[in-house]
Amino acid sequence: MSTTRILILGTLLDGPRNGYQVRRHLETWGADSWASVKFGSIYHGLGKMADEGLLEVVESGKGGATVYAMTDDGRFEFHRLLLTVWHELMPIVDPFQVALTFMNHLDKETLMSALRSRSELLELTIAGADRSYGTKQRFGAPRHIDETLRLNTAMLRAQLDWCRQALDKVESDELP
Repeated sequence: MSTTRILILGTLLDGPRNGYQVRRHLETWGADSWASVKFGSIYHGLGKMADEGLLEVVESGKGGATVYAMTDDGRFEFHRLLLTVWHELMPIVDPFQVALTFMNHLDKETLMSALRSRSELLELTIAGADRSYGTKQRFGAPRHIDETLRLNTAMLRAQLDWCRQALDKVESDELP
């Protein structure tokens, strides 16, 4: 399932947009940080969904931009995908968990240094997120968009707690 597909369709619920407008809308929400959306894939996704009948071209060529609107099939697909995500648990793929699998291939000092470094990075990221609550509304994002930031921050805090505990375990030779 493509989260980018849901995001594109969701932005078009508010009315027709071209690729640049979809991108700007998603940037306003901060989707690049919590949804791993690749903005270059927006244009490909718009064209593909138009080919599938989920979108229709309502304006073509004006200033080189193609404007898309959602079809009834597109609305149905959006709601189907949205409810699928709400009602299913899907794995969160994090490259850090892959690195964690091989922690035993690092010497103790390197591993402790890496855990300290990651902890500092997590602390800085959390502090930045805490400062940014409410700022997206100034650019037109709805209030509930902050909830994506709150969820992401909670996951970062959980990882920070884990890193701190793991550092203690490495120091006392309980890990790896």
